[in-house]
Amino acid sequence: MIGHRFQHYIPEADERTPFERLLELFLELMVYTSGDVDEAFRWMKEIDDEHGITTPEYTLKDFRKELEEKSYIEQVEKGGGGKMSVKTEKLIRKRSLDQVFGKMKKSGQGKHRSPHVGQGDEMNSDRRPFQFGDSTSQIDFTASLRNSQLRTGIDDFNLKEEDLEVMEQEHRSQMSTVLMIDISHSMILYGEDRITPAKKVAMALAELITTQYPKDTLNVVVFGNDAWEVPVKELPYLQVGPFHTNTVAGLELSMDILRKKKTPNKQIFMITDGKPTCLKEPDGSYYQNSFGHDPRVINKTIGLGVKCRKAGIPVTTFMIAQDPYLQSFVEDFTEANKGKAFFSSLQGLGEFIFADYQKNKRRRL
Repeated sequence: MIGHRFQHYIPEADERTPFERLLELFLELMVYTSGDVDEAFRWMKEIDDEHGITTPEYTLKDFRKELEEKSYIEQVEKGGGGKMSVKTEKLIRKRSLDQVFGKMKKSGQGKHRSPHVGQGDEMNSDRRPFQFGDSTSQIDFTASLRNSQLRTGIDDFNLKEEDLEVMEQEHRSQMSTVLMIDISHSMILYGEDRITPAKKVAMALAELITTQYPKDTLNVVVFGNDAWEVPVKELPYLQVGPFHTNTVAGLELSMDILRKKKTPNKQIFMITDGKPTCLKEPDGSYYQNSFGHDPRVINKTIGLGVKCRKAGIPVTTFMIAQDPYLQSFVEDFTEANKGKAFFSSLQGLGEFIFADYQKNKRRRL
């Protein structure tokens, strides 16, 4: 009988240095601990006690010393704790990009090309006859000279307009994106850490845009009882607070940000795990209903979805909870905005956002 014979598994040799192995774990813990160096080392000590990740020749004390020598962490004060350096913040963003979008980058997807050709900023393989109004920078002189030689021969060479060929250019549209992240208390309830994957996606998207789409813009808005904008460098430090979910505040701030952008293509990505439960009153107090489905809160949120639609700003909602009772609100909001909604698991969140970002770039000009 033909089948499989299983033998003893021999893992591949790990050629990394002790520092490189521990650095991988340290960077992961820095996201979970929201940038708290001392807490990350407490976790590493617990892991070391249970699994023996260090050796007598290279201890956690040696690792911390090397981190300081290589400028991965900085001392806050003499005898005090440490903090991440700018170098580490950038490394965490790059690592998040590799973790979240690594597989999709290898698939060979393009850089937001649209189906339209014309005057753009990237040449392609298509050629066509020269037309009045074409830029001289588009002329393929090699092909044009060849055409002239085929028409006249070498002895009587002359170049006419009919010989000219131009190279088509693909247009890359510019996109302004606001990523809304829910930091209400429910993002860490029920034994599931939802804020860490959301932070990783935000850091990956920021690094992706910075390195591959420099003409695009990304703003990050967090929302709980209120909403405020956070710079990219502060993403690893985000923490969930004892907040309700004021989706209205997040949408209002996102719209204000996008109104100031000059790019024609604008969109909002909203990562949340629950329904709106909070509004801020004109006097500064809060109207809250933890049970949700409050008509006053829901109607205000859906009304903003309509405003976004009229302003040409689609909202894509990534609901990282798949409870059936949430679907009715998400469906109503999506219908009002004419946007899209995905009930995504934490693991698939990054791929959903990347694919939708690419699709939106190709669709709208």
